[in-house]
Amino acid sequence: MAHTPAENLLDWLRDAHAMEEQAEKMLKGQAERLEHYPKLKARIEQHIEETYGQQKLLRSCIERLGSSPSTVKDLSAKLVAFGQSVSGMMVSDEVVKGAMSGYVFEHMEIASYTVLIAAAKAVGDIETQRACEQILPQEVAMAEWLKENLPELTQAFLSRSAADDKTAKR
Repeated sequence: MAHTPAENLLDWLRDAHAMEEQAEKMLKGQAERLEHYPKLKARIEQHIEETYGQQKLLRSCIERLGSSPSTVKDLSAKLVAFGQSVSGMMVSDEVVKGAMSGYVFEHMEIASYTVLIAAAKAVGDIETQRACEQILPQEVAMAEWLKENLPELTQAFLSRSAADDKTAKR
């Protein structure tokens, strides 16, 4: 079944909205459990605020195009995030695996916004293009922050874990 470029753009905007709903749930879950890594917690909390703004921008683009976010996609994304949160609680290196997962997720978001910008350009939707161009640098910045801080975070975890410190996990 063929879809017009505009239909694809709208579908991808709904996907991005669901992705940001998933990000919110994952980030909140991680921030709530982080107790002994204040630098990581602060950066995650900053990104949660950015995520709220991203959701608002995406919702506005979707509504301007005469639609609404997909309840099914949003709910599915939140359920996936919940599953990720629960599985993270079961491992002894939750903080490291959570940061690695966040790094991967940020790159999925970067890819999504890169596609959305190209699609918006293709259909001449300058407002959606600008919204996604506003969001993309936030995702790049978070990915870069994680990349730069993963070694320090790993070292802190390894030191605590080797000392059998109960604070290592989170």
